[in-house]
Amino acid sequence: MKAAAHPVQRPLDARLLAVDAAGRIAHHPRGRLAELLVPGDLVIANDAATLPASLTGRHVASGAPIELRLAGRGSLAVDDVRVFSAIVFGAGDYRTRTEDRPLPPPLLPGDRLALGPLDAEVRRTLGHPRLVEIRFSGSADAIWAGIARHGRPVQYAHVAEQLSLWDVWTRVAALPVAFEPPSAGFAIDWHLLDALQARGIGFATLTHAAGLSSTGDAALDARLPFDEPYHLPASTVAAMQATREHGGRVVALGTTVTRALEHAASRPGGLAPGDGLANNRLGPTSRLCIVDALVSGTHEPGSSHHELLRAFVDDQTLARIDAALEAGAYRTHEFGDSVLIEHMPAKRACAQARWNLKTATLASRLGQLRTALPA
Repeated sequence: MKAAAHPVQRPLDARLLAVDAAGRIAHHPRGRLAELLVPGDLVIANDAATLPASLTGRHVASGAPIELRLAGRGSLAVDDVRVFSAIVFGAGDYRTRTEDRPLPPPLLPGDRLALGPLDAEVRRTLGHPRLVEIRFSGSADAIWAGIARHGRPVQYAHVAEQLSLWDVWTRVAALPVAFEPPSAGFAIDWHLLDALQARGIGFATLTHAAGLSSTGDAALDARLPFDEPYHLPASTVAAMQATREHGGRVVALGTTVTRALEHAASRPGGLAPGDGLANNRLGPTSRLCIVDALVSGTHEPGSSHHELLRAFVDDQTLARIDAALEAGAYRTHEFGDSVLIEHMPAKRACAQARWNLKTATLASRLGQLRTALPA
């Protein structure tokens, strides 16, 4: 595979490697995605807009230049923008490979960070010289304004030209909560949505604060993905129930969608609308309860995104997928090509979560019926 070096979300030559439940591999133009799905399926996308989460500035105590990349927060609430986890680098910018970026000056609780119009304090370190929890000063409105004016999209060296915010927003971007783009959604355009509708394939969204894909340090990367808040709308839960009742499949457009749905299904009472904090890590021992197929970017072995694919297919099939991507010179990273992977029978979904989904929907319907009945 090779890195996609240009910030084009929907290149005309974008490709899609499709893997069915039997492990058969086929190559297609990505523009045929709708044709590869089945009428009655439901595609679920992450509608999070991407924050300009890279903030340059200086460590006040030493005067040293730093780059701070916002990496996590506790919820999606609009006013919950004071406390973040963050990755901090020393001097330099995205033109240097993340793995080669220097450490920041030693960061201690109480240290001040001057980040353009924003002022932040280090609250605590989080087990690594690059990872800290910070608190911004000022009102929520002032913090939002400072991030908007001073921040830039998180960027890596494989894309040479500086990214603009519109480069990293999908066509369905809504609430600005993602720290990096939910880039599987780059495949979405109005043509695809029209094609899905024409084939009788549903479309719904959730909001998940997609996190950083790399920290530049192997030990810290091993902790990815960090905890990520999400919101699952009632309309999306209802759409999933209708899909199940008619024998359709839930197709996750991206690893963040998969993580949010599977986390929501694992909670007491089963899948239900509302807010959550995804702290699950999907891999070879995971049993998928909700998601039947995944559309994702192509990911390099060793990354957390690649590890998630092991929840869908066995290691032998994943090795064949990697070999096919390599032989076909597929493009990787956020502006690269895509894969469509159905989960294998051995990774079968757990029945209990589906039962909980039906039970929750039945309870909702009974509640609506009681409300409609005369007293």
